[in-house]
Amino acid sequence: MLFFPMFLETQQNTAKDLTPMPDQFEHYITKNIKAFYKRRLLTPILYLIFLLVLWFVLSLSAPLFPDTLDAPDTLESTYRRHEEYISATLSDLKFTGYTQSFLGHISGYYYYTMRNDECIIVLLSPNTSEQGLPEIPQVSVRAKILHGSENFDELLNHLASDLNWTENGIHNKVSQYVLSEPDYNLLGNTLLYVVFFATGSYALICIVFFILYICFPILSPACQDLALFGNPKKLLEQAEDELATLPQLATEDMFITEHFFIETSVYGNAIVPIDEIIWIYKYSTLHKFFWYHFSISYTLHISANRHLYIQCPKNIKSDIDGIIDYLAEANHNILVGFSEANRLKVQEIQGTPMHFEKFIAILKKRV
Repeated sequence: MLFFPMFLETQQNTAKDLTPMPDQFEHYITKNIKAFYKRRLLTPILYLIFLLVLWFVLSLSAPLFPDTLDAPDTLESTYRRHEEYISATLSDLKFTGYTQSFLGHISGYYYYTMRNDECIIVLLSPNTSEQGLPEIPQVSVRAKILHGSENFDELLNHLASDLNWTENGIHNKVSQYVLSEPDYNLLGNTLLYVVFFATGSYALICIVFFILYICFPILSPACQDLALFGNPKKLLEQAEDELATLPQLATEDMFITEHFFIETSVYGNAIVPIDEIIWIYKYSTLHKFFWYHFSISYTLHISANRHLYIQCPKNIKSDIDGIIDYLAEANHNILVGFSEANRLKVQEIQGTPMHFEKFIAILKKRV
């Protein structure tokens, strides 16, 4: 609903009933900027908590900082301590003659070695084993401890056949735990950690900036945009004073004062000098679920000098029409309505394509 505080005298009583008291507009812009970033602060905080829970529950630090397989430790005892990712130095490895394949390519070579009177199977990558050397005197690897699998059982059965042993006999002599270098999966872990730390860093940066904007609203993008037209601190104070005096036009979250258009919605904040606006138009969006139409909302688009572009989404038609009419009357140089002719005129004035300005505006909304 639109509110016009500056009605004719015959309409003043009605205006007094509809218009909020001036006291409610004291520091209204800075209060809304603080409230806006307080609401947005919750999401990155929850996301960081989610990442921390994943870090500890899934033991994501293990591949980054593998445990050292000490001499007294067996693979079984290490595995049962949930220390699956290890670094170890192994000696006197002998090739079994068997390989592991993935998608038609050899992904690993099976070796066996004695460790603390226990025979263990080690799966080495093609690079480490140099494509299957018959013997390796010593090698240091980062590997993952795996409990026996179908492939492992099949390998032992083949070895039993080669050695003329029984299957039970070889199962009793060979550890049921395998050291697998390919399963350490350095590339997969790297991609996981890049996503993990990149998104976590972004969330942390958002938290820092949001807290900064809450403590110092003048540093927020909405206020810093005023630097395009002068001293942002002085222009913000002027806009606050004019809004506190009483806006000339007001909707639920958009206001027009003597010199400024002001938005204080849940979608963002904006302060634009009316004299700097060069183009305004509205865009409608039909909200529906399958064939059921819920409603139609309207977005106000404003282009101003110095490549400033803002949008005020999800408003009702009467509010936006009132804003457009009032701005067009206050500044006769404003282009009204979307058309190809107006788009080209604005592009000529701005010197850059409109889609670039919209992209910059979207980035500002995200921060």
